Amino acid sequence: MTTDTSNATSRLPLTTTQIAILVGIGAALWLAAALMLRALAPMGVYDGLGRVALYVLTVPGTYPFILIARAAARLRADQIAIAVTVATATAALLDGIALAWFPALYGSDAGQVAGAGAAILWGAGVALALGLAMNRTSNP
Repeated sequence: MTTDTSNATSRLPLTTTQIAILVGIGAALWLAAALMLRALAPMGVYDGLGRVALYVLTVPGTYPFILIARAAARLRADQIAIAVTVATATAALLDGIALAWFPALYGSDAGQVAGAGAAILWGAGVALALGLAMNRTSNP
């Protein structure tokens, strides 16, 4: 990761700029999800059909953000999986920190905190699966 124009010596097939953009997107999406889940918690989103709807809607709700990341970081089709991994790793790390040290970010009681943490982990899994499914081999 010595320059933005060449990644021949990089461990990842991404430039430094692409990685920075993806880390920023991962952090922003994590924070948006955490705040959204906190706002939805009093509406019963972690109970019964609310939870089912939340988990089901996470799948189509995640897809546009992968397209946004692809455009923002100017990714090739063969970089999607690794790019989603970088953004998701960022979100997962922030989620772990927040759950351990700032649980009030997710809600006022243990059920809300657990529900939000589980929903974010589900979203991370969905993003990784979509990233793998959307990744394509480049044609030289």
